[in-house]
Amino acid sequence: MILDIINKKRLGEELSYKELDYFFNGYLNGDIPDYQMSSLLMAICINGMTDEEIFSLTKIFIDSGDVLDFSDIPGIKVDKHSTGGIGDKTTLVIAPIVAACGVPVIKMSGRGLGYTGGTIDKLESIKGYRVDLSDEEIIKQVHDINIVVTGQTADLVPIDKVIYALRDVTATVSSIPLIASSIMSKKIAGGADKILIDIKVGNGALLQTEADALKLKELMIKIGEFYGKEVRCIISDMDTPLGFAVGNSLEVNEAIAVLKNQEKENNFVNLCYELASNMVSMGLEITLDEARKKVKNVLEDGSAYNKFVELVKYQGGDIDSIKVSEKSKNIKALKTGKISEINALEVGKLSLALGAGKISINDKIDYTVGVELKKLVGDSVKKGDVLATIYYNKSIPDYNVDDMFKIV
Repeated sequence: MILDIINKKRLGEELSYKELDYFFNGYLNGDIPDYQMSSLLMAICINGMTDEEIFSLTKIFIDSGDVLDFSDIPGIKVDKHSTGGIGDKTTLVIAPIVAACGVPVIKMSGRGLGYTGGTIDKLESIKGYRVDLSDEEIIKQVHDINIVVTGQTADLVPIDKVIYALRDVTATVSSIPLIASSIMSKKIAGGADKILIDIKVGNGALLQTEADALKLKELMIKIGEFYGKEVRCIISDMDTPLGFAVGNSLEVNEAIAVLKNQEKENNFVNLCYELASNMVSMGLEITLDEARKKVKNVLEDGSAYNKFVELVKYQGGDIDSIKVSEKSKNIKALKTGKISEINALEVGKLSLALGAGKISINDKIDYTVGVELKKLVGDSVKKGDVLATIYYNKSIPDYNVDDMFKIV
């Protein structure tokens, strides 16, 4: 039956709920090995899935574990998810902002996937920060401080955990059906009342074209309607890294600077404003303009940063423990001109090669390494100006400045 299912999808045929359930739960239970699951994932990646298959797979994912109920917590719970991008540390900024605006935030985040970093990896660069909270701890924390940012609980969508890890190392991360089922199953099982999805598109994202982004948006909304959940989607650019920092500790430090209202407008700051405003609008059921004013106020009066400090402390973290490697090297401009492009994928590849992410399942992440941009798109530079700083521990992998920075 295993080979029949693989072959059926290889030929582009529709799999039944029973067939999908047999295969995915069989993998979760250890009855189906990695190589056969990888074959099915690749067949799905190549041939896609019908809406019915996607609804079925989402249900199988949800039913594989607990479905959380936060109905006893006052207010509308709005969850946000990003499809992942280079330098995407938005959760670290918007979760405290939204909580400071009075909307309860229960955020269960994931780890890195492919070249894109994961929120949980970033938070683990804060010494002592716990990402393995129980359902009871999550509920108590939201009651106490109105915010929690943790990893998936042990019994929440366990199929997604094992499939997520396998996708990361089998070149199947960009499958739109698998992305949709993974994200929506976690959001629905995680007890969200409303869901905001940040769909990244560009060379540094899982999705490369706007057409794919629009297809995923349509799928997310369909799945939301199927489960009676309001879903909003924002499509954002990922041809250029978000902000200045790429790498776990570096990104946490940048997020803190934004929360302290110390950063000027750039693509990262602007996206944080937009995402936070949408979440506040959905959670308080107010207009976007009203929500934007609230977001601006909590950043300016310091309550958003204070909420982040409160969050870190409550989950056992030491905010003063964040470390960046003492070893560094500058990337310098090879000519004078204006930066017309910073290739997100190339920056992400360099950060991954430095050890900021995982190339294989068993790799250990080095939280102290990464790339910090010193210039952004549109900046004028002279030959010899520092474009970025590489933070490393072991050695610096080969890279090509012209591949990362286009200067005209």
